[in-house]
Amino acid sequence: MQQRTLGDRTVGAIGLGGMPMSIEGRPDEARSLATIHATVEAGVTLIDTADAYHLEAGETGHNERLIAKALRQLGSAAADVLVATKGGHLRPGDGTWTQDGDPAYLKRAAKASAAALGVEAIGLYQFHRPDPRVPYADSVGAIRDLLDEGVIRMAGISNATVAQIDEANAILGGRLVSVQNQFSPRFRSSQAELEHCGRLGIAFLPWSPLGGIANAPELAGRHAAFQRVADAHGVSVYQAVLAWELALSPTVVPIPGASRPESITDSVGAADVKLSEDEIAALSAA
Repeated sequence: MQQRTLGDRTVGAIGLGGMPMSIEGRPDEARSLATIHATVEAGVTLIDTADAYHLEAGETGHNERLIAKALRQLGSAAADVLVATKGGHLRPGDGTWTQDGDPAYLKRAAKASAAALGVEAIGLYQFHRPDPRVPYADSVGAIRDLLDEGVIRMAGISNATVAQIDEANAILGGRLVSVQNQFSPRFRSSQAELEHCGRLGIAFLPWSPLGGIANAPELAGRHAAFQRVADAHGVSVYQAVLAWELALSPTVVPIPGASRPESITDSVGAADVKLSEDEIAALSAA
């Protein structure tokens, strides 16, 4: 697969988002494990998760433990996989999402995530979402401390503005390696952050790059231009979308969610789709 740079690592241009395997509508464990196995076999070397990817209260770390189990089963075949996880978002079990950016909490959460993943140090740890009750600098300061202490190897942020990217990078002493924001044909308000990361050489990881679990099946109907390009290349509309995102910047690494082997196998094919400059411009304007 085409390779891209993330911090001091090289990863496949398409990653995997693990969330669908642990939240509402999740499949049974056997199918999830098969999906992760197929992911690695297809050449994916970045898997994204979070401690908040679970369903019931008391299940914190469900997705992390699931991914860890699948990678253990693969043994040396998974040696090159970088697992990125996140902290600062919570699910109390009633279907809602809350935030906790308290530095002490983030440090406890990171250590709990390391235990769930079965690692001494987390490959990439990302502050999941700003907490309006806590100064952003304080929350990112906790990520800096985790980096300095060796609890995490690389640091990132998620759901961030351009100003927060610059603030976080300054607090981290220029060691910010990734920004994970929502971006898709349907949701383009993070275009400025994507471009800013490109200028800084920071990896931009679009979450819900196909529009989200509920909206992905309607991609072709809502975004006809992507279907036309897909038809011209003989690929799925999902591959056309991911190929367009890859073409926007060499620092982009989409992380489409999947809960079936067939889904991630299709997504991986996007790395081989070469769009013309005219196609990229048309899709960007669509």
